[in-house]
Amino acid sequence: MAGKSRYQAPALTKGLEILELLAAASDPLIMSDISIALGRSVSEIFRMLQVLEAHGYIARAEEGYRLTNRLFALGMSQPPIRDLASTALPVMQDLARKAGQSCHLAVASGAEMVVIIAIEAPGLSGFAVRVGYRRPLHRSNSGRILLAFQPPDARAAMLSAIRATGETLDEAELNERLDAAVAHGGAIAPSPMLTGITDLSAPILSGGAARAALTMPFVDGAANRATVETCSQLVRDAAQAIGSAMSPMMLVPPRDAEGGQ
Repeated sequence: MAGKSRYQAPALTKGLEILELLAAASDPLIMSDISIALGRSVSEIFRMLQVLEAHGYIARAEEGYRLTNRLFALGMSQPPIRDLASTALPVMQDLARKAGQSCHLAVASGAEMVVIIAIEAPGLSGFAVRVGYRRPLHRSNSGRILLAFQPPDARAAMLSAIRATGETLDEAELNERLDAAVAHGGAIAPSPMLTGITDLSAPILSGGAARAALTMPFVDGAANRATVETCSQLVRDAAQAIGSAMSPMMLVPPRDAEGGQ
């Protein structure tokens, strides 16, 4: 939550609190849970939920309320993000075909990375990250790429945003990893979520900074079309192709993928 402003809009504040709470929740929340979490009465929450649902920002099911993709769609309609997505999509589709693996594109959103495009692996098996997936920047390969390939002042500001969330940071160890990623033009790391998956990541550079991170969650197996080393190079080549093809519009750092979260 941002610091206190001289101007107050209580109804808007309540609505934003609900959206932020649902965005951080891993499962749908019922009205009483929302009321308790926000310290507001059920009657206050009820009215706001009705309005947010009527405008399509949340949806109700038996399990409770959840966010829809409306905020995501609004953010994606912004020209810089739209330009990035339209440029990256065919390259990512070609990458998935060549490698036989899924891939996804992530951008920075505050102290987190958020996936804005996900291409599933061809065939009947594979692992794919869903669009909208979020994780603290320093806790994912994509996020560390977004941190690593920044000018010093931008990296420092992003690290400050992470600290402001209360996340524990070993900055010496993290900066060592970030500098190593820069030296190697990308990073390879075990998935923080699932065993047997190796995340292969590379930056999409424009204007001397990473505007996005391209990642392939590599799944090893006998039916693989390419080795992890080959796939790592394919990811880097694809990221370079996307960066080279982006319009001059992307020289201006894009806002958060969801309309300035």
